[in-house]
Amino acid sequence: MCRNCRTDGLRRREFLWLAAAGLAGVSLGGSFGSAGAAEGPAAALSPDEALAALKSGNERYVSHPELCSVDLAAQRSAVAAHQAPWATVISCADSRVPPELIFGGRGVGELFVARNAGNLVDNATLGTVEYGAAVLGSPLIVVLGHTSCGAVKAACDVVKKNATYPGAIGSMIEPIVPAALAARDEPGDFVNNTARQSARRTAARLTAASTLIAAQAEQGKLKIVAAIYDLETGVVSYLV
Repeated sequence: MCRNCRTDGLRRREFLWLAAAGLAGVSLGGSFGSAGAAEGPAAALSPDEALAALKSGNERYVSHPELCSVDLAAQRSAVAAHQAPWATVISCADSRVPPELIFGGRGVGELFVARNAGNLVDNATLGTVEYGAAVLGSPLIVVLGHTSCGAVKAACDVVKKNATYPGAIGSMIEPIVPAALAARDEPGDFVNNTARQSARRTAARLTAASTLIAAQAEQGKLKIVAAIYDLETGVVSYLV
């Protein structure tokens, strides 16, 4: 599952998109024009094309999870002077949820990733995704929750067991508690239902919390979606 051995398995359209992303794009104007990391073309993919590329990549991850060597030196050299990621992912810090792998063995420079326990959006993460969208021109933001999430389980225990946690853990999971309250009476697994609720709420919060992100979305330059990754099957499901 890497650039060297997966090219023949790529859908032809996705391969053309990714090739175009490295060769063409549009420059961002406004107050961000002088940012060093933004000097050069943005990714050429539209929001829908970026989402389709992630979906097909996850299909490959599930159906053909073979490993092979990757020419990381060539990839590193190709993007050393400029990055143009075509998708931004807000993911959990869980070691079992590496976005670059679960979306099809993506290479250096393709995904702009922010990770923290519970895939939440604090000020640092909000600034990160704003930079990805407004400066680097990434056309897609995916808020990626996952099943059996420890941070989500902690929030669920606060709701059901009145649990408390030491250090900064308690305050860290506070944004998940409203999702747990909303999911408490839903049929099915409480933790996984809460993870879905939390991902949806986080995705909705992005445009409410950021005028930069809201403007990009209103202009059709940016799509925001929530998703959940199944640890057992490897499948990413998109939430509505």
